[in-house]
Amino acid sequence: MASQEIEALTSALARLPGFGPRSARRAVLHLVKKREAALAPLRAALTAVEERLTTCATCGNVDTTDPCAICADPRRDPRALCVVEDVSDLWALERSRLFPGRFHVLGGRLSALEGVRPEDLAIEALVARVAGGGVDEVVLAMNATLEGQTTAHYVAERLEKFPVRLTQLAHGLPVGGELDYLDEGTLAQALRARRPVG
Repeated sequence: MASQEIEALTSALARLPGFGPRSARRAVLHLVKKREAALAPLRAALTAVEERLTTCATCGNVDTTDPCAICADPRRDPRALCVVEDVSDLWALERSRLFPGRFHVLGGRLSALEGVRPEDLAIEALVARVAGGGVDEVVLAMNATLEGQTTAHYVAERLEKFPVRLTQLAHGLPVGGELDYLDEGTLAQALRARRPVG
């Protein structure tokens, strides 16, 4: 049996996404064994993030500076704005390094079941950013769920009065996917979004 403090650390790690009780125990054992090389740097990194963590007032990203590194980057194209549901979506798109513009995080998606209404999201801030001018294209990068598509439709309606091009991420077949293993919804979307060859 481990001490109360080690059990508390294990329990705290087990509550993180991607961790369960077994993986949390393995992580704690690694930290204990590699105390100097792993535990001290982890503690320092957690303390630094805790002290400096902030939400970007411009886009809603989480960073240690405000504005965040993406909004402050002069190489980003301010005319292209990608709207995402959550910070994790922003980070996923940013990892691809394919979108040269800026982002806007809504902070969730509309959901009648969960009681999430338009005023609970950063939709008004998005409308204000677009109304301020300088944006030519708004990419709606919502998840391919019912709630995500409902949110995209609502945002599109709110932005239709502005002279911006509204686009949406394509949905359909994943790269390397085999038709036999795909669900009907993915296949249906792929068929609807088919395009000419060549």
